Amino acid sequence: MGKVTGFLEFDRQEKKYQLAGDRIRHFREFTLPLDDRDLGRQAARCMDCGVPFCHGPTGCPVHNQIPDWNDLVYRGNWQQASIDLHSTNNFPEFTGRICPAPCEEACTLNLENMPVTIKTIEQAIADKAWENGWIRPVLPERASGRRVAIVGSGPAGMAAAQQLARAGHEVHVYEREPRAGGLLRYGIPDFKMEKHHIDRRIGQMTAEGVQFHYGINVGVDLPFAKLTEDFDAVLLAGGAETPRDPQLPGQELAGVDFAMRYLVQQNRRGGGEPIEAEEPLLAGGKHVVVIGGGDTASDCVGTAFRQGALSVTQLDIRIKPPLHEDKLAFWPYWPTKMRTSSSQAEGAEREFQAATLGLEGKKGRVTGVRCARVDAKRQPIPDSEFVLRADAVFLALGFSGPLMAGLLEQASPALDRRGNVAANETDYRTSLDKVFAAGDMRRGQSLVVWAIREGRQAAHAIDEYLMRSTVLPMV
Repeated sequence: MGKVTGFLEFDRQEKKYQLAGDRIRHFREFTLPLDDRDLGRQAARCMDCGVPFCHGPTGCPVHNQIPDWNDLVYRGNWQQASIDLHSTNNFPEFTGRICPAPCEEACTLNLENMPVTIKTIEQAIADKAWENGWIRPVLPERASGRRVAIVGSGPAGMAAAQQLARAGHEVHVYEREPRAGGLLRYGIPDFKMEKHHIDRRIGQMTAEGVQFHYGINVGVDLPFAKLTEDFDAVLLAGGAETPRDPQLPGQELAGVDFAMRYLVQQNRRGGGEPIEAEEPLLAGGKHVVVIGGGDTASDCVGTAFRQGALSVTQLDIRIKPPLHEDKLAFWPYWPTKMRTSSSQAEGAEREFQAATLGLEGKKGRVTGVRCARVDAKRQPIPDSEFVLRADAVFLALGFSGPLMAGLLEQASPALDRRGNVAANETDYRTSLDKVFAAGDMRRGQSLVVWAIREGRQAAHAIDEYLMRSTVLPMV
């Protein structure tokens, strides 16, 4: 815990943002961090909870020891706080920026809507660790003589690779794209997380012995059978990339596309990579409509504003949620309540209880989105139709599972009823001999913190499979 009376003495204080009018002029991160004095006060608010739900299964998938490093920050022992934090989370600078912080929802102080600023403190610990040179390559004591191939370099693949390399295995990561990171690099906009954070970790992992192979699409450029022949174990960590397709009337019109294609293009543009597309997806000078209510939709909103969109409207089929949840009904679990992202706060119009009926166009290009209000059962209400002007429409309705073409077609592992690679959370083994699966490819679309957890747990399972015992943590 922090200070015994800290939660009584200090109010919750969050990091601030650059003004919306300033931050939409660039793609850089725009948070204004707290200074050490304020961070110490926020850490002091951590209570001596009888049951600290923040780092249990309801709050933190990687089981961060939050009360411990809050106490260390309060006492000014930042280096030990970094050691403690990294013992459960390989990449806290990622989660400190883009995790939605279920730990804060599970905080006891959230019963009063004033949870400890856990996410802010986590990011500060990680950033200070990098600034002070406390994060260095961790080399194994001895080589195991075992070889592991990992397909995919997103957070699950990265976490597994780092854990296995530190256990002494020879780890090879195969990535389809020119750079590592998966959707961390190509899906998350720079204004939420700049990509040099990923590059630093790749540098650390390379020094630890992880070998990255870029531009190799396993199942297309390299037969999957080659991996099972050459390696002692194979981990499938390719993510869930198939977009959920609403098959709307008029979806074929020019100017209509899936959200992730739009975000990937912008991230390639920001990273100086070539964009292989007949028509660049740009929102400048356009009226933009984003269909969907999740994080990906919000990322499209922020990206469109930075590209110079004239207006951005976000359609959400859900009923507008309440400002505050019933604590006794939901706490310490993640509640449904009104949340406004930094991107939405930049000027987006939000339409709730709005179903998309179809897309209208002229001369092959989209000109509008035809909508209707829906009732509590999400059925269109008669005579409630309306049309939104739209020069660009992005479909952000989530993902239905991993891509089947190439890797999974060749490997042919058993799939679960949702179309993900079937493997349990105990040993992460697939139906194929010595082949494991983790991350979104196994559990479906989820959070970065869940991907890191799955990568760590899969590494534990693979190390135990190869060596018959393991010292790697299960979480």
